Amino acid sequence: MTSWKNRQLVRAFLFYSRMSRGMTLGVRAAVFDDGGRVFLVRHSYVPGWYLPGGGVEPGETVEESLERELLEEAGIAVTGPSELFGMYLNRTASPRDHVALFVCRSWSQAAPPPRNLEIVDSGFHPVDRLPEDTTSGTRQRIAEIVGDSERSSEW
Repeated sequence: MTSWKNRQLVRAFLFYSRMSRGMTLGVRAAVFDDGGRVFLVRHSYVPGWYLPGGGVEPGETVEESLERELLEEAGIAVTGPSELFGMYLNRTASPRDHVALFVCRSWSQAAPPPRNLEIVDSGFHPVDRLPEDTTSGTRQRIAEIVGDSERSSEW
């Protein structure tokens, strides 16, 4: 499947999800290594670098969703408790979209994840030297976590 077709399918699914649910709930993870670097991903269907995460599926807790998304997108297994840092309204996605942000410091990664149709790049980055095209929401959340900015209630 071409990258264009993949992007169209993902956009159609996201549109369907937004219209078929009263409210959407997602998770994002700020995974930090021992050097204080944060793990980011770059998707095939939207520009920029993001914290890994995704939608909470029916019957899934936010913690289960967090663990599933980290394995899928980052090859990262959570090995200890993750801190729920905040709940955010994400008006950019939809006036009904909410994101639970977790900070993960206890984890393991057997190997960096291979690139695939969804994730085209990933890796750890120093918080003071994030990739140039890191999204503003991602930058703001990282600044809140490291204490460089006050917390917001909106993504």
